[in-house]
Amino acid sequence: MRAVFMGTPDFAVPTLEKLIEAEYKIVAVVTQPDRRRGRGKKIKPSPVKECALQHGVPVLQPEKLDRTFVNQLGELQPDVIIVVAYGKLLPPEILNLPRFGCLNVHASLLPKYRGAAPIHRAIINGEKESGVSIMLLDEGMDTGPVFSQKKVAIPDSMTAGELHDLLAVEGAQLLVETLEKLPGGLQPKPQNDAEASYAPLLTKEDEYLNWAEGAADIVNRIRGMNPWPGAYTIYENKRLKIYGAEQFPFTVNDAVPGTVVEINDRGFVVMAGDHNGVLVTEVQMQGKQRMSAPAFLRGCHLSPGVCLGREEEQEDV
Repeated sequence: MRAVFMGTPDFAVPTLEKLIEAEYKIVAVVTQPDRRRGRGKKIKPSPVKECALQHGVPVLQPEKLDRTFVNQLGELQPDVIIVVAYGKLLPPEILNLPRFGCLNVHASLLPKYRGAAPIHRAIINGEKESGVSIMLLDEGMDTGPVFSQKKVAIPDSMTAGELHDLLAVEGAQLLVETLEKLPGGLQPKPQNDAEASYAPLLTKEDEYLNWAEGAADIVNRIRGMNPWPGAYTIYENKRLKIYGAEQFPFTVNDAVPGTVVEINDRGFVVMAGDHNGVLVTEVQMQGKQRMSAPAFLRGCHLSPGVCLGREEEQEDV
């Protein structure tokens, strides 16, 4: 089976590697053009491009999916196009090109969490399970019929990064299993649109910790933003990102949400809006490295009574 692979970020790499390991004929890898990345803003190739070059697979990096590129794909005569977090919607000319269509590895149990950030949103919303879906792409946003799915549990402590890595591996395996069945006439099943939910791109506002929310919701947001982009609060007019936290029983009912109410050997406890505590265990002060909360406390003057939050929200109580 001749395949074209389209993908860009780390999430797509395990699938490409699995296809190569399974000895599929990858006639080309299509990925986004090299972009400026990281703190130094140096031009770097995508993780998928790096993987393809390591395995000697030809790489295409079109700026636009125009007629010239469609003709280039047609000359490759792919039986199937595999799409994993490529970064652009495909036009009908590409969707209808291969014999078996364009298959997508999506990081949710469709029709739940259609869209760009299914992993983050599932954790933020406190879901207890997630999974991957192998879908036949159509012109909609993750609306195509589904060939196969694999469920995974989400433990209470799992972060978005950990779920990302798990689903990347599970999706790669499920895709290969699905491809093996295609020549035998495997047919996808339509999604139930009435059960659909959406996972839009993260915004700056999503990163901000609102201490007026309940402790469980705050902890879920911290988990859902770990390792990227990081949930934050404000301390001494600087961003304090919080990467590790858990619910912590507390009995002070008159503290303002966002108030530090306890310092202990694991970190510091912040009052949430439901009068439960959030134990913060790992942080990163603006301009500094990530560190444990106890290490952070040794170098600052954070103490009970300090109120965290946006500058206009801060006060001593």
